[in-house]
Amino acid sequence: MTNRFLPAPGAPRRLAAAQLSNSVGDGAYYVCSALYFTRVVGLSPAQIGLALTLAWAVGSVAGVPLGALADRRGPRGLSVLLAVATACSVASFLFIRSYGAFLCAVVLYAVSQCGLAAARQALLAGVVAPQERTGVLAHLQSTLNAGLALGAALGGLALGVGTERAYLSVFALDAVGFLVCAALLRGLPLVAPVPGRAAGEPRLAVLRDRPYALVTLLNAVLLLRMPLLSLALPLWVVQRTTAPGWVVSALFVLNTLAVTLFQVRLARKVGDLPSAGRALRVSGLVTALSCAVFAAAALPGPAWAAGALLVVGALLLSDGEMRQSAGSWQIGFALAPAERMGQYQGFFGTGVPVARTLGPLLLTTLVVLWGIPGWLLLGALLLSASYAMGPAVRWARSASAPAVRVPA
Repeated sequence: MTNRFLPAPGAPRRLAAAQLSNSVGDGAYYVCSALYFTRVVGLSPAQIGLALTLAWAVGSVAGVPLGALADRRGPRGLSVLLAVATACSVASFLFIRSYGAFLCAVVLYAVSQCGLAAARQALLAGVVAPQERTGVLAHLQSTLNAGLALGAALGGLALGVGTERAYLSVFALDAVGFLVCAALLRGLPLVAPVPGRAAGEPRLAVLRDRPYALVTLLNAVLLLRMPLLSLALPLWVVQRTTAPGWVVSALFVLNTLAVTLFQVRLARKVGDLPSAGRALRVSGLVTALSCAVFAAAALPGPAWAAGALLVVGALLLSDGEMRQSAGSWQIGFALAPAERMGQYQGFFGTGVPVARTLGPLLLTTLVVLWGIPGWLLLGALLLSASYAMGPAVRWARSASAPAVRVPA
């Protein structure tokens, strides 16, 4: 029996526990990693940025073949292996003292993370009934946010101490978290691998599925909202508004709490492709409105008014994020063939590393350099992508429907 915070016992709850185990370490890692590699290892911000860009580019490409491997060999075993590989890549940070070693480690980290995401989605599809997947994913998203918030608090303590040993303890925590994740995934039921390819079938069929590629591209555009809270909005608050700097932290906490508390409730309204399309259209409207509110925060006025507008914008953005997540989960699973779930989820999941790679440059250009017109253009782009998803889904659905045989 499910409740507001816990998924059903069995596989869904074990998946949530695995999500929590690695997200706590990730939250601490995200807070501390950049400062550790600049202050302790001595790398420049430009070196770190280039390495991360290359790593996520490689990871996004590797996700599809690793997802296909999960289909052929079984997603549980590969999920466990990739969780262990992620733990090893994080543990290697304990010993890295050069740029070359750092580049190798972050590439392994990104490849393992992208492959793990695809394999875990295929594993979830194998152990959770289709009508329950969106609800389970909503619980996992809430768990992820709660874990990241707890981890960020622990990372903040490490930053307060500021010693090399404190930073290294964060990496050790993250590595142990992924090992615990691997052990929990190992306890899930086996999902049988799919049969081999039919004669003439391409090795990676998803790469030839143009309708699904369009859906994936539109989803990647919608995921550009990901760097908003972590990058674009902090720069906007500090450089263009009269609001105090601490508002940035408050907005991040507000978003985390909103997703943790309300993601499951909003996802209950999404159970098929029509409801997913409605969720995405509403998401586009709400997110576009949040962009307009953020833009208005830069207009002349007192600091309290700017802060109030930023809070309203953050609430709207959180609502749009939750609706977009629920809709995209349903679409990504519903349009993927059951026998190629891993490779399709690996391809659909490329939207995340693409948003992480291209999003910072695009958003800083639109928001920081162009100002209010940039915010309005960003809102129009997200709104257009959300409304374009409906026709794209209908095309993908019709393309995957079996052909009707007409008798001679």
